[in-house]
Amino acid sequence: MKIAIPKERRVGELRVAASPETVKRFVGLGADVVIEAGAGDGAAVPDDAFATVGATIVPTYEEAVADADVVLKIQRPLMPGEDKVDELAPLKSGAALIGSLTPYDNPDDLKAYADKGILAFAMELMPRITRAQAMDILSSQSNLAGYRGVIEGAIEFGRAFPMMMTAAGTVPPARALVMGAGVAGLQAIATARRLGAIVSATDVRPAAKEQVESLGATFVAVEDEEFKQAETAAGYAKEMSDAYKEKQAKLIAETITKQDIVVCTALIPGRPAPTLIDETMVKSMKPGAVIVDLAAERGGNCTLTKPGKVTIKHGAKIVGHVNVASRLAAGSSPLFAKNLLNFLTPMIDQDTKALKFDWEDETVSGTLLTRDGKVVHPQFAATDDAAPDKVEEKAAEDKAADDKASDEPAADAPDASKAN
Repeated sequence: MKIAIPKERRVGELRVAASPETVKRFVGLGADVVIEAGAGDGAAVPDDAFATVGATIVPTYEEAVADADVVLKIQRPLMPGEDKVDELAPLKSGAALIGSLTPYDNPDDLKAYADKGILAFAMELMPRITRAQAMDILSSQSNLAGYRGVIEGAIEFGRAFPMMMTAAGTVPPARALVMGAGVAGLQAIATARRLGAIVSATDVRPAAKEQVESLGATFVAVEDEEFKQAETAAGYAKEMSDAYKEKQAKLIAETITKQDIVVCTALIPGRPAPTLIDETMVKSMKPGAVIVDLAAERGGNCTLTKPGKVTIKHGAKIVGHVNVASRLAAGSSPLFAKNLLNFLTPMIDQDTKALKFDWEDETVSGTLLTRDGKVVHPQFAATDDAAPDKVEEKAAEDKAADDKASDEPAADAPDASKAN
């Protein structure tokens, strides 16, 4: 069995879908691992580090993926017309393509995968079950994004985070508000606290209160009877009434005026980011305040966010970096790679050393997009009465069944809280 790890070519992507540790494990399982030269450069992993643990280094993408049974990637393949390299064409029929394939945003790609006859697995669709936590790329990457978000805020903030008492006077501690207490939010809270800020956080899920307070932050929410019933059995937030939203918005607006740093983390795969901060709120903030919008790639939680840019509006800096996990490629790549290893290992037959997928396994059926020349995932498979251009709309409707949520469900929160 040949496993290929190509170099990522999408703009701004520095991560790599393997680490020396995972390559060593794959080789130990009997696989031939082939890596395109320079694949790990952006993540501080030289070719020699891969070669030392048994990987074969080849100079081109085409050589890396030629006859590969498995292709591991961070980002979806470049398609015809996107760049000089068509990353899909060299893949053989029957190969397994595993990575973050963003099917909600790129439904047309699914037909291309099916036509090519490959098995496409979108790891961001991993089911929220205990057994799959070690395979969950959203959690592993969100954790580091939450950390990086606070660091970005500290870089842009014109003052220090901790209180400092000096002979020349006292520097007051920064006040930070984290909006959304999922995986990214809890890590942001822990990081801001480590840096010495006075931290508060908000979330519409009641379970988040205990998690926020366990990290030493103050929980900000209208805690009425509706709030106590605001969570589904799966740990997602329920849709709140207009009356509650109005009360909560008023409380948040009052809280934001006192903050130096606001980190927004409400990012929902496949849907536009919910609006948490409007222009009126930005105008009310202190001069020099910083908003770090971790949902910028999906439109932003702040209405003034410019994806990919740092802007100044009404005296406040708004940080809209996209693909934040890639800004810590040396740290996020090994976690992503371990997620892929944990997913693929049970599918490698110990006797034949070949792939043997269990199609009834939830981690397989939940992530599988295409098989046998067809789009098979229930959220994306077009039916006779649903034209292909309606697939994205259907997927969004299916996803909405869980109602609005923050960046991750509460069930994932304990892993992030351990970061403190």
